[in-house]
Amino acid sequence: MITCLSVFSQKKEDSVVVKNGVVVADTSIKKISPAAQDSVKKERVYVPRTAAIRSAILPGLGQIYNRKYWKLPIVYGALGTTALVFRFNIKGYNRIRFAYNILVAKDSARFKEVDADLQPYITYNALGDLRAIRNEYRKNIDYSVLVFMLFWALNIVDATVDAHLKGFDVTSDLSMKIKPDLNSGGRYPGLSFVFDLHKPKTRLLALP
Repeated sequence: MITCLSVFSQKKEDSVVVKNGVVVADTSIKKISPAAQDSVKKERVYVPRTAAIRSAILPGLGQIYNRKYWKLPIVYGALGTTALVFRFNIKGYNRIRFAYNILVAKDSARFKEVDADLQPYITYNALGDLRAIRNEYRKNIDYSVLVFMLFWALNIVDATVDAHLKGFDVTSDLSMKIKPDLNSGGRYPGLSFVFDLHKPKTRLLALP
């Protein structure tokens, strides 16, 4: 047995009254009030490009443009945390580098300027340990910069996708039904997927 699939769309109907072959009433035509027309005209259009540019200039501006204010704490929380990590690593790197340079130059006159927790490294001439710690901080700086840039990019992508989705109908008015069907002139049984879009379709009603 051959099974075939076919897809149709089905729409809800409105009525058009016909008398002696002449249309005398069309209930599908509805008068739109001035207030409704104004509301349609004032409906905001969201442009993905605009949202992306705003988020690229300043994180969060795209979310404000899309009126997704609840996302602002997430955006600034992620970027702010990464910025704090970057600052911490910069300060640590500068401390270690200063102690390292003092040890390399054998500058005992500036020994007291070295942080107390790093002075033992100079006292015991632990140049290799200072170098390893310095390199670790430098690597962490690079990682924090990359993560910051990643969050910035995600902020742009999020604003762009939100602006795109604003134009889609995500209501529950869309439905699908599966019905048996015969295809190719009624020779092969199959299934039909019928999508009900809930849009008006003209139906003729004949009057005597």
